[in-house]
Amino acid sequence: MVPNKHDPSRLERICQAKGVKMTGQRRLIARVLSDSEDHPDVEQVYRRAFAIDSEISMATVYRTVRLFETAGVIERRDFGDGRARYEAARGDHHHHLIDLDNGKVIEFRNAELEGLIEAVALELGYRLEGIRLELYGMSAPRSAEEAHTRTKQLQARLAQAVRDRRPR
Repeated sequence: MVPNKHDPSRLERICQAKGVKMTGQRRLIARVLSDSEDHPDVEQVYRRAFAIDSEISMATVYRTVRLFETAGVIERRDFGDGRARYEAARGDHHHHLIDLDNGKVIEFRNAELEGLIEAVALELGYRLEGIRLELYGMSAPRSAEEAHTRTKQLQARLAQAVRDRRPR
């Protein structure tokens, strides 16, 4: 059965189970987050919600995202781009690969990697309580010219980052 827009979204059902009071705009934000296949920031959530309901405000989206995060319905992610991003708190363990070329976030699981991480912790005398792994990369260049272009772009980004961090 295909859900329709009147069926509660997955996040709305979780909110209800956790006792979060659901208004119409909260339901809309829950649906936008439930339907997201990426990891949107608050501005992206706002734009998607506004496209459906032009009465919604940015302040409402900020408050609702904060409420959902506090209630454990969504999780905040920081992928180093200066924007907090959000995803549904699913309870399944996964990692992220962030494509530095386009900002795309790819979720992945790898049992072999998990075993290696556990082994390292044990070897160092620790029992893991959690793992968060974020890989940052660029797709492999297909030619020497592309590699050169990417190197120049990366150098420019690094130079800009250094300039941005200098005291004024």
